[in-house]
Amino acid sequence: MALSPNPESASTVRPYCPQDEPGVRELIDADRLPGQPHCTLEKLTAARRSPVPFPLAGWTVPARPRISVLADAEDRPYGIIAYLSWTDVRTGQICWLHAYEDLSALRALIGHALAALADCTWIEAFVSAPPSPLGPGGLPCTRRGATHDALVQTGFTGRCQGCYLHLVLSAEPLPTELVADVFPCNNPPGHRLIIREAAEPVAEAVVSVEPDRTATVYWIETLPTRRRRGLGRRLLSQALALLAEQGATEVALVLDDTQQSASESQATTRLFSSFGFTLVDQLWTYQRQRPRDPRPGA
Repeated sequence: MALSPNPESASTVRPYCPQDEPGVRELIDADRLPGQPHCTLEKLTAARRSPVPFPLAGWTVPARPRISVLADAEDRPYGIIAYLSWTDVRTGQICWLHAYEDLSALRALIGHALAALADCTWIEAFVSAPPSPLGPGGLPCTRRGATHDALVQTGFTGRCQGCYLHLVLSAEPLPTELVADVFPCNNPPGHRLIIREAAEPVAEAVVSVEPDRTATVYWIETLPTRRRRGLGRRLLSQALALLAEQGATEVALVLDDTQQSASESQATTRLFSSFGFTLVDQLWTYQRQRPRDPRPGA
């Protein structure tokens, strides 16, 4: 890929290379939220292979991931952007973007990605996903206001997709009733907890602990017909006890309440608040649609 000069900062946008790894990890961790895992070499390597952790169903042509670095005058990473596209649907996606909240650097990186995705009629950015070493899925728009501004200034529109919650686990967790069966799972690496009634799964949670003792609640759900019976509370209590037993000291989760009714959203918020979870930031996702080309002769 050709080098793209950035005249505002006398820097260059170029492809990522292995020598950039220490500086890129520093860039990513500079935007780290409370409870979010630190970026390790292994996590960065995995993200380079597949920036999207959960591929979109029905899109048959593989995405083409590209990672570009904004290098300073001494060729050190000052910003990084990962983006990809699907040729069969002419859709692109900006997966992660970091530049120490420097507005001009962020605009240069976004502009570079938009030029590379020029054939895409629809581009998304910060599509909501579970927390990961490279971000919480959506953009924490308050803590990363410059990134939000850079996206809006380059033609993206955003909307709130959910909330990022954080909990510091007690050093002496309370005794917990064991109501769920626990199984290891591979994707994500962690454990699945299932409550059954008459052999039927009625509530489920998926949790994971990182080596740095941060933990994530990826999923917790109760069947609609079994709600308002305390199953979610007992399941979450056992899940948090399991995480503490495995050495976790803090827990993060993404609450996506866009598909819930007002009463369901309030009940969910009360549940997590009762365990001590606090709101860190709202998570936003963004879209940019290129105007349709005018018809010849129009």
